[in-house]
Amino acid sequence: MYKLKRVLLLPAAFPLPCGPIYKDFMSDTIAAHTFINTPAGLESFAEECKDIKWMGFDTEFIGEKRYFTLLCLIQISCEHGYYLLDPIAVKDLTPFLEILEDPSVIKITHAGDNDYRLLYQQFGTVPKNIFDTQVAAGFIGHRYPTSFAKLVEAEVGDRLGKGYAVTDWTQRPMSDKQVKYALNDVIYLRKLYDTITAQLEKNGRLSWATEECNLMGEDEYYYRNPNHEFLNSNLARSSRTKERVFLIRLYEWRRATAEEKNYSKEMILQSKVIGQLVRGVRGGKEAMLESRRLPNRTIKRYGDMFMDMYNKPATEEELAVAKSVQRPSQDDEEDDMLVELLYLIMKYRANEANISHSLVMPRNAIRRMKQDAAVRQSILGSGWRGELLGEDFLNWVRNFDDLTMKIEGGKIALMAD
Repeated sequence: MYKLKRVLLLPAAFPLPCGPIYKDFMSDTIAAHTFINTPAGLESFAEECKDIKWMGFDTEFIGEKRYFTLLCLIQISCEHGYYLLDPIAVKDLTPFLEILEDPSVIKITHAGDNDYRLLYQQFGTVPKNIFDTQVAAGFIGHRYPTSFAKLVEAEVGDRLGKGYAVTDWTQRPMSDKQVKYALNDVIYLRKLYDTITAQLEKNGRLSWATEECNLMGEDEYYYRNPNHEFLNSNLARSSRTKERVFLIRLYEWRRATAEEKNYSKEMILQSKVIGQLVRGVRGGKEAMLESRRLPNRTIKRYGDMFMDMYNKPATEEELAVAKSVQRPSQDDEEDDMLVELLYLIMKYRANEANISHSLVMPRNAIRRMKQDAAVRQSILGSGWRGELLGEDFLNWVRNFDDLTMKIEGGKIALMAD
């Protein structure tokens, strides 16, 4: 572990108690920091930071053309300064991960969802005591999601320089521009925490923001149904059972092959080809070879395998998954109107409370709640959402199947039979 020689000097007007100093990083000056690229350096960091009360962090990674995302850099801020941890050089990140799991240390991130998911997938780490500035900002009137640069400018008043995200984060040594960009992502986190927390305390929303942030501290948050691609596919809803089973198998083959080769799934089979395959496979290999919409090279290489996938009898498990997706029905048009009306009511109540409606629930959440009990529980089981939306809204969603809409005398009425 060694200290870089370039030191940041700031005027006395900028000090922040119990933390590093903040400034406008339009300049070329790089903040003093410690670069950690050895196990001994990481142990030294852990010892130095054993008494910290908060830690801000961010990650840089490369996911393009890979199945397994490559973690390239971890940026850290805390009471003792700034650190850049090199996970390419240091494979065992246990001392850092233990801080993430320590409930006595507040973890401050911006859009930390991707960072936490990556660390969960690669190390099984479940963080505790989380404050995400992007999530929390949605409770004080900011749009959700909002970019880090926009939030810093709005809440701190500093304008960050142009981004430097598209770069080779495996490069060693890193350039000054890379170091500056990386540090920018953590230098402002404590200041954002202070300014946003003060506003949350003022508007009485701190407990709501804390509840939402700490969802990322539960194992269930990181669970993903292994058939999620199929279950979220519009193609599945419009297909027959046999084609659905083929689609399930196709998605699983693509995923498993990508994992084995450590390629992106798109490199194995492009998503835009999948629909044509599902529609063309029942015509046989020759028909697929003659199709102008299917890559001839792909069919020559995998055509026999695709036919085997299609013709092999379905297992009970595959049939259960295939039949769990509902086909479009005549009731869908009325359901669409109900979903849209409920969405507008949610949006109205969120705007009344000066909370980003996108944070409350995405547009498709109500329909997903109808189809998926787990999604319904995750939304309806949220305490702050229940407080915001009201018991009447929760009852409408719980009884969606029996919900009807009437318009009489210029008034719209929702009734659950």
